[in-house]
Amino acid sequence: MKAKDCMCNDVIYVKSNASIYDVAKIMNDNHVGCVPVCNDENSVCGIVTDRDIILRSVISCKDAKQTPISEIMSCNVCTCNENDEMKTVEQKMSTNQIRRIPVCDSQNKIVGILTLGDLAKKSQELGEENICITLENICDTKGTIKNGE
Repeated sequence: MKAKDCMCNDVIYVKSNASIYDVAKIMNDNHVGCVPVCNDENSVCGIVTDRDIILRSVISCKDAKQTPISEIMSCNVCTCNENDEMKTVEQKMSTNQIRRIPVCDSQNKIVGILTLGDLAKKSQELGEENICITLENICDTKGTIKNGE
């Protein structure tokens, strides 16, 4: 199974000049906890989570209506290709301990996002034991990755 078979292809993303306030509102209105940030070519250049907004914005007393999301987003985003095998995607998520991974096409444009929830929905096809190992690796605070083979 490939990433494109599991991902949510109705991905919501923002441009780097969007305000923190606007991104928080988008998250709230769409019931999501993470939004990729894309450049003008729709390539992923960052990602922001609701936790980033709290820890990098609210705690730092940034003006949410005036501050661009680019000031608090995480750069060096781990992405996958829509044609990557799910085993590869799960390994990336495990190794990088990430709960959500943007999915890009061959031109590096965003086409979807894959979350732990998406993995859970496909657990029978992907193998419940594999999903449990991936989840355990992502949530592990000791920095040890278990081999699911």
